[in-house]
Amino acid sequence: MWKYIVHDLTAALRYLPYGVIAGLLTAIVLTGVNSSRRKQGKNTMSLLPVSCLVMYVEILLVITYFSREMGSRNGLDLQLFSTWGINQRNNAFVVENVLLFIPYGFILAWAIVRQRRFMVNLLTGALTSIAVECMQLVTGRGFFQIDDIVTNILGTILGYLCFRLVFRRLDKHASS
Repeated sequence: MWKYIVHDLTAALRYLPYGVIAGLLTAIVLTGVNSSRRKQGKNTMSLLPVSCLVMYVEILLVITYFSREMGSRNGLDLQLFSTWGINQRNNAFVVENVLLFIPYGFILAWAIVRQRRFMVNLLTGALTSIAVECMQLVTGRGFFQIDDIVTNILGTILGYLCFRLVFRRLDKHASS
């Protein structure tokens, strides 16, 4: 199983340039927007976290949607935990779905203050996962699987918890 995970994660690195371009474009646009907002005496948006969020969403969309040919896959699987235990490849897919959404849960909370509330972050991760699964189903670019939604939500939760741990430590370090 780990052999598949390492292979798939390495293969996903080829999508990094798409995310970097999206992140850089976002940083350029945000720099201009923030300059204008500063002149008006308004709060500015955090450049690095928001750019990272856009970068990651771009990578997420390429991995789950745009890297697949339209009509290449279709199907609906509403049976919970039907993916796990079939074979090592499917087990790897389950773990990869969790791993895919860990950065998403983390970066959401880092970039958007409202996402620092657990339920808001959880709901955003769930809605994002459902939207991806529905897009895959409608276009035939992937299978709609309940397992994917559950594992993506788990990844979002783990990412959120990582955010809480990291920033709690940073807050304690900064206050001492």
